[in-house]
Amino acid sequence: MGFVERLKEDINTAFREDPAARTAVEIVLCYPGLHAIWIHRFSHLLWKKGYKTLARIASHVSRFLTGIEIHPGAKVGRRFFIDHGAGVVIGETTEIGDDVLIYQGVVLGGVSRQKDKRHPTLRNKVIVGAGAILLGPIEIGENARVGAGSVVIGNVPANSTVVGVPGRVIIGKPPKRVSGVDLDHNKLPDPIIEVLHRLEKRIEELEKELENRR
Repeated sequence: MGFVERLKEDINTAFREDPAARTAVEIVLCYPGLHAIWIHRFSHLLWKKGYKTLARIASHVSRFLTGIEIHPGAKVGRRFFIDHGAGVVIGETTEIGDDVLIYQGVVLGGVSRQKDKRHPTLRNKVIVGAGAILLGPIEIGENARVGAGSVVIGNVPANSTVVGVPGRVIIGKPPKRVSGVDLDHNKLPDPIIEVLHRLEKRIEELEKELENRR
């Protein structure tokens, strides 16, 4: 894919993922997440060619301009989109697939000082909610969703949702994607709350049985 075609694809991705997007000019000028991805492609190219220091300088400039830190060694797929973007940190050995969407404050961090794979791998069509923290060489399966504020330190199966601290995996049918966004934070299930609701309901039933026996 040529340079111009890739730019058009990035702009179309912004239209798909962000309902607030109105014009191509607005996207090109006012979307720091997109700016960070464009600079990262340049810094990653320098990194692969062995110009490590220049790559880090480009990455640092991107961080200063956008508030988003993407290590030049990170591998990023096509149609990747960072919505809002402030405070996003993506580590060196991170691998991100195609059609991935992440929100502001997301950290894809490492937990080891060893010079090996130490950051997360996000497969295709993963969505990561605002403020979520993913640590270590874990794998987030295709079409998985990570709820806002979750802390994930283990692998996540495909087509599942993770919520809470630490993140708890909920297996379920993959959601229907609407206008590119399908992470309704206010509708994400909480397994602990669900258990408590069931216990509360059961207690009410037992209390009614006791009343009837008196």
